Amino acid sequence: MNANEMIKIISKVWCTNEDLQKLSGLGITNTSKLKRKIKEELEKDGNTLPIGLLPMSEVVKYLNIDIDYYKKIAEYQLKEKVIQNVL
Repeated sequence: MNANEMIKIISKVWCTNEDLQKLSGLGITNTSKLKRKIKEELEKDGNTLPIGLLPMSEVVKYLNIDIDYYKKIAEYQLKEKVIQNVL
């Protein structure tokens, strides 16, 4: 997954199983365990969640995703793509 794809995923409000699997790089079984763990922590704090979804902001915090870094990389990749298309 490149930085543009990462930005597109983390721009969503809610995180699905597929999103979490892509962001974490885990297989289906470990993604389910991770999702359960994040969900339990959020519900322990009194949050009510939609079925099958996690708040993307919490997933980003939990996975310690550096959004600014990925934005810079995505901008760089976009510039490189434009330059390659010109040549």
